[in-house]
Amino acid sequence: VQFVESGGGLVQPGGSLRLSCAASGFTFSSYIMSWYRQAPGKERESVATISRTGGATNYADSVKGRFTISRDNAKSTVYLQMNSLKPEDTAVYYCKSPTVIYSGSYVGMGNWGKGTLVTVSS
Repeated sequence: VQFVESGGGLVQPGGSLRLSCAASGFTFSSYIMSWYRQAPGKERESVATISRTGGATNYADSVKGRFTISRDNAKSTVYLQMNSLKPEDTAVYYCKSPTVIYSGSYVGMGNWGKGTLVTVSS
């Protein structure tokens, strides 16, 4: 079970970025997926969650109306479109399923990937 995040970078306040997360090692379409972030000196927090089919989403209040989570089950990939970025969005962003994954003999939460760094600064 593996998650590989990409798409981060340096962006000015008000700018946009699209993050991608490629998942492998399990039946992606069977699991809800979430994006998380960890800012310097702070605990990791969940920012967005999407249902197995993509028909339902949920967002942290801090990103509601600015971020959009989506998924492509054919590509085993989840995305995070981030608009109107603010300096307080600066963090390392991770994706993961918030549920226990069952895949062959594997039962567990999966390991965190390396994340992708988003820096919002002028």
